[in-house]
Order: sequence, then structure tokens, then C-alpha cells
Amino acid sequence: MKLLSIGSIAILAIFIVLSSSMFVVSQTEQALILQFGKPERVIKEPGLKFKLPFIQNVEYFDNRLLDYDAQSNEVIAADQKRLIVDSFVRYRITDPLRFKQTVGNEMTMRSRLNSILESSLRQVLGGVPLSAVLSEKRAEIMENIKNLVNLQAMGQKIEGGADNITKGGFGIEVIDVRIKRADLPPANSEGIYKRMQTEREREAKEFRAKGSEDAQKIRSQADKERTIILAEANKKAEITRGEGDGQATKIFADSFGKDQDFFQFYRSMQAYRNTLDKKDTTIMMSPDNEFLKFMEKGEGSTRP
Repeated sequence: MKLLSIGSIAILAIFIVLSSSMFVVSQTEQALILQFGKPERVIKEPGLKFKLPFIQNVEYFDNRLLDYDAQSNEVIAADQKRLIVDSFVRYRITDPLRFKQTVGNEMTMRSRLNSILESSLRQVLGGVPLSAVLSEKRAEIMENIKNLVNLQAMGQKIEGGADNITKGGFGIEVIDVRIKRADLPPANSEGIYKRMQTEREREAKEFRAKGSEDAQKIRSQADKERTIILAEANKKAEITRGEGDGQATKIFADSFGKDQDFFQFYRSMQAYRNTLDKKDTTIMMSPDNEFLKFMEKGEGSTRP
């Protein structure tokens, strides 16, 4: 019985020693082996691992991308516009030992990242106008912020950057920095919108005035061209009419020149028709008037 008890105790002791010396690192983790609180080695490969029992312990760090949603920061752009900027950082722990030595845990890391991100935002956004933040240049601006945050997180002192930079960095790599929102403070929004409305109204008035000016020019040009066309047409009409009258006069002259008596008779008949055509016309003249010579009594005469 005593031998059985001793064997059971030995097996139990071996089990305890083995269980305390084995540990598993998952694919989403990396491990740091500590011996009496002093770092011994870093394990990044997943699987079953071993350590010295009782005197060594394991601390795990996430191997995945970590997100930090930063607090809203008020930033002054290059054109003196105040902005409320919401942003976030995505980073990965690349050196668990360095991470442990500098910040210790993720909560402290978020605090350090907040100060680095705030200084980077002020430095980059302070050099560009508000219009650039709201344009297609936004992606380039975020890339500059990411690079600046990454340099400071890696321990490189940047002029105008955060003062609490640790030499050698924090053992992380900043993968991305994004601006979720960049708005004007509520107190300034209404004034900005009114100025924008006034500016758009001024531009609309300028466009309308320019349109009216162009329309007047077009009307004036059209009226000028119309006057010229009518004048040219009247000129051609008068020339054609004059040429026709001339030809008609020539024809009459040629025709009646052959018989002057007939021409005189024809012209007198036209005069009688034009003068005596109206029923209410009354003419008083002596019978021997030259005008009535073709109305005297005789052969073919209509005079009584």
C-alpha cells in the first residue's frame, strides 16, 4: 500500500511538473517567457511549447491587427479653420519583448498612441487647408499621418511630434491611420454655411449678369446683321426696279417713237381714265381746252 501511495504521488508530481512546463501558443498569439520577471525568450510560432516549471511563466500578446479608436481632437488647419477630427489607428505588436518593456499592456499603449496621433494630426493637418481635407487629397493626407505616427511609434523623434517618445520604439507597427470624420465645430458651422451661401449667390449673380451681357451682344449682332441684310435686299430691289423701269421706259420710247400721234392719243386716254374714273369727279373747263381735244365731235368722238 505504501509503495502504491508513493507511486501515485510520484505520478501526480510528474503530471504537475509536465503540466507546468507545457503551454500552447495559438495562431492568434505570441508568447514571452519570463523567469522571475526577467524576459528570457519570445515565441511567435504557434504550437505546443515547453518552459521550466515553477520558475518560468508565460505572458501572451495578441498577434492580430489591433484597433484604437482615438478621442476627438480639435485641429486648426492652415487656413485657420478649426476642425473636429475623429480618427482611428490599426497596429500590430511586432516585438513582444520591446512592447512589454516600454508600455507593458494594450491599455497603456492606447494612451501613448493617443498622444502620438494627436501631435501627428496637428502637424499634418496644420499644414493643409480645409479644402484639401475634404478633397481627393484626403488619402494622401492620411498616408502622411500614418507614416508620421509609425516613425514616432518606432522611436524616431520628429520635430513638432510627441515628447514622450521611447528610444527604440514600442515594439509595434502602425498599419493604417484613418480619419473617420472632419467637421467644423458647431459654433462655426452656421457662419461657414452662410458665407458659402453668400458666395454662391454672388457667383450666381455674376453668371446671370454675364449671361445677360452675352445675350445683349447676340441680340445686337443679330439686329445689325438683319439691318445689313434688309439694306442689301432693298438696295438690290431698288436697282432691279430701276433697271426694270428703265427697260420699260425704253420699250415705251421705242414703241411710241414710231408713231407719235398714237403715243399722244394713248397718253391722253390714260389721263382721261385716271381723271374721270371716279363717279363723283367734276371737271369744269372750256370746250377748246387742249385736254379735251380727243373728245371733240367727229368720227370716233364721244363729245356731243
